[in-house]
Amino acid sequence: MRTRSIISLVRVCVGLLAAAGLVLAGAGCGDGHDHSKHDHGTPSAKQAEPSADPADPNLKPCPLKTCVVSGEELGKMGEPFRIAYKGQEIKLCCKACDKDFQKEPEKYLSKIVGAEKK
Repeated sequence: MRTRSIISLVRVCVGLLAAAGLVLAGAGCGDGHDHSKHDHGTPSAKQAEPSADPADPNLKPCPLKTCVVSGEELGKMGEPFRIAYKGQEIKLCCKACDKDFQKEPEKYLSKIVGAEKK
């Protein structure tokens, strides 16, 4: 009788672990926003040129309050991910957005330049 109880307990534990795995797999990267607009795993064909240190005090500050890639509000999910490109500070909502930025940096930089003109 005791052996059956142990086997049943093991089965329940395995079932719970499998269910937890499915839940975590369906939750995405877990940072709380929709990543359907950008890819997480495809290596970019065209990399942006090497950028300067995002802590450089000589960078032009980013005027936007939203991520140039996803449109998410900056700071909503924690500290923005900061990079530098061509003397401009770029703030992204998460590190995953950097991959998309690196694919088409001029496209996203133009959003920042456009915001500065307003």
